Amino acid sequence: MRILIVGGSGFLGREVARQATAAGHAVTATFASRAGSLPGVRWQPLDLRRAGESEAVVEEVRPDVVVNAAYRKGDWGATADGPVRLAVAAGACSRLVHVSSDAVFSGSDVRYDESATPDPVTPYGAAKAAAETAIRLLAPGAVIARTSLILGDGGSPHEDFVHELAGARRDGVLFTDVIRCPVHVADLAAALLELAATDHTGVCHLGGPDAVSRHELGVLIAARDGLDAARLPAGRRADVHTPGALDVRLDSGRTQRTLRTRLRGAREFLRRGE
Repeated sequence: MRILIVGGSGFLGREVARQATAAGHAVTATFASRAGSLPGVRWQPLDLRRAGESEAVVEEVRPDVVVNAAYRKGDWGATADGPVRLAVAAGACSRLVHVSSDAVFSGSDVRYDESATPDPVTPYGAAKAAAETAIRLLAPGAVIARTSLILGDGGSPHEDFVHELAGARRDGVLFTDVIRCPVHVADLAAALLELAATDHTGVCHLGGPDAVSRHELGVLIAARDGLDAARLPAGRRADVHTPGALDVRLDSGRTQRTLRTRLRGAREFLRRGE
């Protein structure tokens, strides 16, 4: 299968590219500023904000599947307009798997399954929701895969932040009232590739089964990596009035029941030795 991974140089995109290559697929991955170095991957520059670039790349690669793992917070063109251009470029010739986010929800309902209506409260969430709406209209055969915080075995932005806090190299607070359903990058990448190879359409949820606060997540990372959890500052977002949703729990049960790939919870994959 020919797979085009948009955002292939990012944390998630790299893992999707690695797994797809290992499975024997012909993989082309795009980058915005710097190509990756994975063996067996063909790299292509792509700026989703520029009209015509998505069409040119899709025309050249002629992929069977396009996985859009690109994102850029604070950039409407890359997060909203760009995925719409990509959906149009993919057209009827390529299957599109678009990665979205739990940021499309406000947290007012706490638990959100695949039928939940987006009600974002941040510009990033609004951009993600706008992209979802347009893709569902323009590419009804596409998969929109909403996920939550993405971690790994080190190297994710969330893990790096915890290390910097524990080492007193950065100021910040880990909120006790901001709750999400983290997922391991390897599980998420495998689920995306599984969805790409099936006839799934519409919204899927790919969050882990454990709902944990940002602070609890930091403590789990610290325990795994041998850091001093007592050095992780705790606080409440509600007290500092930082914009954003508080408690957003992706209910991924319906999607999980259709997949062979098991999405582990944070309390499982962050245990030492996991």
